[in-house]
Amino acid sequence: MTPTKPISQGEFIALTAALFAMVAISIDAMLPALPEIAAALSPDAPNRAQLVITSFVFGMGLGTLFVGPLSDAYGRKPVIYAGAGLYALAALACYFANSLESLLIARVLQGISVSAARVVSMAIMRDMFKGREMAKIMSFVMMVFIMVPAVAPLMGQGIIALAGWQAIFLVYILVVAVVMLWFGLRQVETLAIEHRRPLDLRALWASTRELFTHRVVVVSIAAQTLTMAALFGCLSSMQGIFEQRFDRADSFPLWFAFIALGSASGSIINSRVVMRLGMRLVATLAYASVLGLTLVLLALMLAGWLPEAWAFPAHILWSIGLFSMMSMTMGNLNALAMEPVGHIAGLAASVMTAVATVLSVVLAVPVGLMFDGTALPLMIGAAVFIAGALALMRVIKR
Repeated sequence: MTPTKPISQGEFIALTAALFAMVAISIDAMLPALPEIAAALSPDAPNRAQLVITSFVFGMGLGTLFVGPLSDAYGRKPVIYAGAGLYALAALACYFANSLESLLIARVLQGISVSAARVVSMAIMRDMFKGREMAKIMSFVMMVFIMVPAVAPLMGQGIIALAGWQAIFLVYILVVAVVMLWFGLRQVETLAIEHRRPLDLRALWASTRELFTHRVVVVSIAAQTLTMAALFGCLSSMQGIFEQRFDRADSFPLWFAFIALGSASGSIINSRVVMRLGMRLVATLAYASVLGLTLVLLALMLAGWLPEAWAFPAHILWSIGLFSMMSMTMGNLNALAMEPVGHIAGLAASVMTAVATVLSVVLAVPVGLMFDGTALPLMIGAAVFIAGALALMRVIKR
């Protein structure tokens, strides 16, 4: 499919957000299904059901090691098409899974396949933009993208009510078909044949070594790792916190939508100030603000000074702050790291995303498994992760 007229910037933002949304919907639509999955496939250890989330993220991290170099060699669009086809097949395997182990394996494969949409779309963005302009475009993408978590749990809850939790995977197939049709009809190939890099292991190794010679890249990867660890730890524990701590399991999708919509303010603020303040300062302020909020709430909770009537509103406020922090840091960190490596954008996006994602899962899984019916393990883990990311921003500044 070859587009007949150039894509506008607004449509490009919406299309890129749709590609990113394939990741979000694959995670967030599953959240209301965790109790159902636990009852059906892991009744003796219900906390293991949250591995449906982290196994997908782990697979996504593995996949990103390969899709970037493949897109540098064969072009951006063919790799996204191949990933979409594998995604649909993996979703079908999830639908027919009859044990938790087989479901987790299929989820890893689904994560590997969706990495093409996540990483290669970032390389396409780098082909077309750079620096603060790329950061601004990323802010708008995140602003649209944040709407997906607002509706995905509601969608998942509705599908479960109508057809059972397995039917969510059939909806995934429909979503990927629609997005790929739009992508094929409207997005041009952004990597010309003369600029493609053959798959040469020595050349890839040399480019990877070059990537890690840039201090900003190394620090950005570490900060992204800690930021995503806080997010994935939150996503793993969130449904359980609403159900066991606040007895609000039925209204969880609505509150999740409220949190997601509230956190859209982070993208709006970032898009308006990043050109003036710069990517480093905006990310630093976001980390410092959320760390301060986290430490205050932790102190009140540990001291027993947080009234029960305030506990739920405080948790909602903290969740909005955490999600807003993602909007004001991840795009800026990516833009900072990609700025000096535009000539190896595909490989750079792959390696950075793979390392950060896999390591973030390693950090997030213990936090999720320590869930004890309260928000304390999550908030302690998040405080440690955010404090580390804030310290790393100081390193970038120096």
